[in-house]
Amino acid sequence: MKKQLTICLMTAMVMTTTSLLTSCDQRQHENPLLEESTLPFGTPDFSKIKVSDYLPAFEAAIQQQRDNIQKIVDCQESATFENTILPFEDSGRLLDRVSRIFFAIVEADKTPEIGDIEKKVQPMITDLENEISFNKPLFERIRQVYDSEHDALQGEDQKLLEEIYKEFVRKGALLPDDKMERMKEINRRISDLQQQWGDVLPDATNNAVVWVDTKEELSGLSDADIAQCAKDAESRGGKAPYAIVIVNTTQQALLASLDNRDLRRRIFEASVHRADGSGEYNTFPIACEIARLRAEQAELMGYENYASYSLEKAMAKTPDNVYAFLKDLISQYTPKAETETRAIEDFARKTQGADFQLQPYDRFYYSAKMKKELLNISDDEVKPYFNIDSVLINGVFYAANRAYGLTFKQLDNIPTYHPDMKAFEVLDKDGSPLALFYCDYFRRPTKRGGAWMDGFQKQSHRWQQQPIIFNVCNSAKAPDGQPSLLTWDEVTTMFHEFGHALHGILSNCQYNHLSGTSVARDFVEMPSQFNESFASIPEIFDHYARHCETGEAMPADLKERMLQSITFQTAYALGENLAATCLDLAWHMLPSKDVPTPDQAAAFETEALRRVGLLNPQIPPRYSTSYFNHVFGGGYAAGYYSYLWTEVLAVNIADVFAQRGALDPATGQDFRDKILSRGNTGDLMQFFTDFTGMTSPDASGLLRSRGL
Repeated sequence: MKKQLTICLMTAMVMTTTSLLTSCDQRQHENPLLEESTLPFGTPDFSKIKVSDYLPAFEAAIQQQRDNIQKIVDCQESATFENTILPFEDSGRLLDRVSRIFFAIVEADKTPEIGDIEKKVQPMITDLENEISFNKPLFERIRQVYDSEHDALQGEDQKLLEEIYKEFVRKGALLPDDKMERMKEINRRISDLQQQWGDVLPDATNNAVVWVDTKEELSGLSDADIAQCAKDAESRGGKAPYAIVIVNTTQQALLASLDNRDLRRRIFEASVHRADGSGEYNTFPIACEIARLRAEQAELMGYENYASYSLEKAMAKTPDNVYAFLKDLISQYTPKAETETRAIEDFARKTQGADFQLQPYDRFYYSAKMKKELLNISDDEVKPYFNIDSVLINGVFYAANRAYGLTFKQLDNIPTYHPDMKAFEVLDKDGSPLALFYCDYFRRPTKRGGAWMDGFQKQSHRWQQQPIIFNVCNSAKAPDGQPSLLTWDEVTTMFHEFGHALHGILSNCQYNHLSGTSVARDFVEMPSQFNESFASIPEIFDHYARHCETGEAMPADLKERMLQSITFQTAYALGENLAATCLDLAWHMLPSKDVPTPDQAAAFETEALRRVGLLNPQIPPRYSTSYFNHVFGGGYAAGYYSYLWTEVLAVNIADVFAQRGALDPATGQDFRDKILSRGNTGDLMQFFTDFTGMTSPDASGLLRSRGL
């Protein structure tokens, strides 16, 4: 999902727009980032924002938060919720706005100019975070309120106080001076390293493009895919007539279609070696230093390792609980994976000979052929029915209408940061404006890999603001005049990311600090995982799966075969996720003294996977260390397990929907009221219990849902 900024958890401003204007000079008055937008919902006016506006906007917003914090510290009255906690909640509202706009661009359209500004901005933000986190007079006032008022407060007021106090403690507010200074140094260094990671990895991935000289080498690809390869080659300098772009995961979707085995090998090796030190790009030094510094952070705070420190605030609570969950899955998964691999290799040997040895770059290819033979279906047969526009309007939006009563109105007069982006007004069931939603679905060299949700603005009753949410994906944009068609995986990705969007759109909270997706990592993926289930509900599927030329619904026979194929040989997907999860935990279970050096990193990864029984060359991790952006560039350190953990929650919730009626409006409203609207305003397990009636998640349905 999205890149997380600690500063976004310390947001808001006390000053009104009028007082802001009096505190800024004339040059700043003209900066659209420092003015309230006049567009609907106060959304950013990208027709006015210039690259040169960002740095002065950050300077002004950071200074404003410093001033607001100082006012809290200078207050001569005894600390109270009203004069300390609420002003703190409001202290960085302007910075929240500027940060959200700027870092959305960093992720989705990072030009060299934006990258240069990011290098200047990140240290400024880190320094401010350190100033706030280790401001002793400020924390003393917060602690006084916590000690005196916590038990007397109720609802969101109590939760806000509790979250703010605990965040300060977790960041080191109670540390002695020497350890506090070291924690500041670590924070600065990690920020710098993640900046480096964010620069190197996209460049490495772009550089890993595989150039192809002849159309004949692309045998097996559809005409549309070949046209896309030509377009990608042109956009990347035209070193050859065709280019195959590497996406963020280890495996590459085109491997399922390419007949040329040597080209398949080149693509796979380009993917796995994109940033591992075998070429110009090497992220191992960055990853190893980040891991060591995180371990030291945990040790300064009195924890054995970073995983123990991080998981304390999650639903899982401890590494032991996570490993118990994973070991149970691994034991059930392993024999199914072995059976699946043998079946694919045996199938390949029927045409390639008895001595044929299946390689990881062969697996998708022969699995697709096997699926075609057994189920008489292929991706090329179904892709014409997955036009991206129909999936969005007739699938993603239609499901939200049926379940939650939402409608979507496209706004053509809203400026966006890129021409590919679209904007929609979201209307509630009574027709009232609820949110603004943007989508940016097509890949480009300036966009990082993957898919995510974030927002230009979170919902907050206190700030009288409605949510402005966006989804970003990396699907291929068809040449002009041709429809952009999706794979089934890309279809479910759109539904997944919109589940996150709904978590933001339907938020109904008092405080920005608690609203929307401001929940634990092992809960935040649940609404998105659950929303994927709508993609295959018959009524929804029939509404969007229509031929891109004729508009005809997918024929019943093809639909049946396609839905059967969803659970065909799914051990691979579970295995690559389990491997990545265990790799993440392995790095973050280490004490600082045991973190490997960069030249030992690859061997450490191999040993970590062997130790948990997941060293399988046929099923490599979804992300290896050198390109594991969730963990080393994002906010999922010791938390990648949350995708599997929340899948269990999602399966349990989907079962409730199925029992009550998958598209029953009353069930949708219940889910909205008890989970989607609540943000982090209460106990997350209690939210789950309130909706499902279950006192704890039931993992038994996970393998069943995957067809295993």
